[in-house]
Amino acid sequence: MTKIFKTVQTQISNAAKLCNLNKNVEQILLKPKNRVLFSFPVELSDGFRVFDGYRVQHNNAMGPFKGGLRFHPDVNLDEVDALATWMTMKCALQDLPYGGGKGGVAINPRDYTEEDLQKISRAFTHGLYDHIGTNKDIPAPDVGTTPRIMDWMMDEYNKINRTSNVKSVFTGKSIPCGGSQGREEATGRGVAMCVKEWSNQTKTNLEGKTFIIQGFGNVGKHTAYTLESFGMKMIGVGDHRGYVHKEEGFNVSDVDEHVKNEGSLKGFWGPTCGYHCGDSVTKQEFFALKTNVVIPAALEMQIDEEEAENMKCDVVVEGANGPVTEKGDEILKRRGITVVPDILANSGGVLVSYYEWLQNRQDVTWEKQEVLDKLDGKMAECYKKVSEIAEKHKCTMREASYIYSLKSIEGVYKQRGVE
Repeated sequence: MTKIFKTVQTQISNAAKLCNLNKNVEQILLKPKNRVLFSFPVELSDGFRVFDGYRVQHNNAMGPFKGGLRFHPDVNLDEVDALATWMTMKCALQDLPYGGGKGGVAINPRDYTEEDLQKISRAFTHGLYDHIGTNKDIPAPDVGTTPRIMDWMMDEYNKINRTSNVKSVFTGKSIPCGGSQGREEATGRGVAMCVKEWSNQTKTNLEGKTFIIQGFGNVGKHTAYTLESFGMKMIGVGDHRGYVHKEEGFNVSDVDEHVKNEGSLKGFWGPTCGYHCGDSVTKQEFFALKTNVVIPAALEMQIDEEEAENMKCDVVVEGANGPVTEKGDEILKRRGITVVPDILANSGGVLVSYYEWLQNRQDVTWEKQEVLDKLDGKMAECYKKVSEIAEKHKCTMREASYIYSLKSIEGVYKQRGVE
């Protein structure tokens, strides 16, 4: 068992004690229901290769499995176990009729041509075919996958299916292929809405306040743009290629342009950068910056003991899944730094995936503003109910989020006779 899966199991068990969860339900939720492991061959432009595919289906008490497909070199079974479990908690927290799933292939998509990536995506879909479906398991994009990849997968599914053009088996597709308006920015916008709700709760005026973001992919970028629209300043940003700080703040569009051109933040510092950039800093220096809001929006297990002890912020809003370790979480709790947990903060993506699924099933299209209004309203509503639970139980927002999710799932099992 790896550190990450142990973390989510501990989170469940801690909250289970606080809410006196049925012991049988707790045991069910501590392990995934299904683990789908398979190998699939692909004839690539440079030769024949066999890849390993994963799909973990954690729990479907609330409805079909739902969750992303990740293309990343570090994809492994234990990581996918944890991510699928978090998806179950996330969907229950937002009252969505879904359970949690997650999957992926251990590849770096940047290492492949578009033609080869399409071959891998289609072959992966063949391996998944018997395990997915609009009322069974509905995959979505995740780290390293895109709307284009979802389009290929949907097309391949329908080629195998041969009966109809089913759009609702995958979400996160491009707009022409049945995707939803607002899906691209949904996760990042949801993170930013949590910052806004935190400011309302604490009576903090966001104008002129500062934030730093680790990770400038889809989530980090859209979080940054939305926070900038609230009048906040991004004084630090980092990714796998480096970290940079500028006390006066960056224009988010400058960072976006650099990443689009260079593929990462590498070189976005020093006098020759061309964007009047700031100074290169280490990861440890980055997380120690004095700022109002810290947003880890990269990968899991990024904030450990050292980072947590040295952070100088008011709130951490988790854009990534599981970015804070168990020990890091304990330290932040002891230091009185609020953490808005991943299953709340980054749930905007699955919310709009749900809206996409509904539109596909009903063969309708919603306008972008309608989608965003629904998203904003649900994020605000969810933040408020979690805050109320935290106050009632005198616990953290993470614990409160799990309490709500666990009791919701417990209610379904009780109706089914699990005692």
